[in-house]
Amino acid sequence: MTGIPGALAVHHVAYTVPDLDQAVEFFTGVLGARLLYRIGPVEDKEGDWMTRQLGVHRDAATHIAMLRLGPVTNLELFEYTAPGQRRELPRNSDWGGHHLAVAVTDVDAAVAYLRAQPGVEVLGEPQTITDGGPIDGDRWVYFRTPWGLQLEVLNMPPGMPYESGTEARLYSPTEQWS
Repeated sequence: MTGIPGALAVHHVAYTVPDLDQAVEFFTGVLGARLLYRIGPVEDKEGDWMTRQLGVHRDAATHIAMLRLGPVTNLELFEYTAPGQRRELPRNSDWGGHHLAVAVTDVDAAVAYLRAQPGVEVLGEPQTITDGGPIDGDRWVYFRTPWGLQLEVLNMPPGMPYESGTEARLYSPTEQWS
């Protein structure tokens, strides 16, 4: 047996953002997420709980929002204040680089919508992978939120070439979330 005993699923992904109100508005207003709850400030003025439990400066404080993207993806957003806080986002090529990918029915329609949203930057043009490799047929493009977080929209049609070598299948939603 390998893996974490009793593991059930990925519960959520999380990002630290510079402005929680702006991020919640973007994810709910532009991407169609649902706000589940907000809490904060979370802080420990007397001890070292923030360092011990979260690995941040002992004097850090945070406000938190939990959102739902689609039927199953929970997205937790943090806005921290902390001494010595770094305020530049990593590039995808940097250690800790990241992006969140949203499956869509039509990448081109999604790009037209995103380009009309204030502050959104679509990076390049939609691309379709045609190299005959494991994800041949995948259509995708990256974009940035108004504060610079990288996201992706993609459409990976059923029957991808990688499926011929495994029984595993990527989760593919069947209904639009908004």
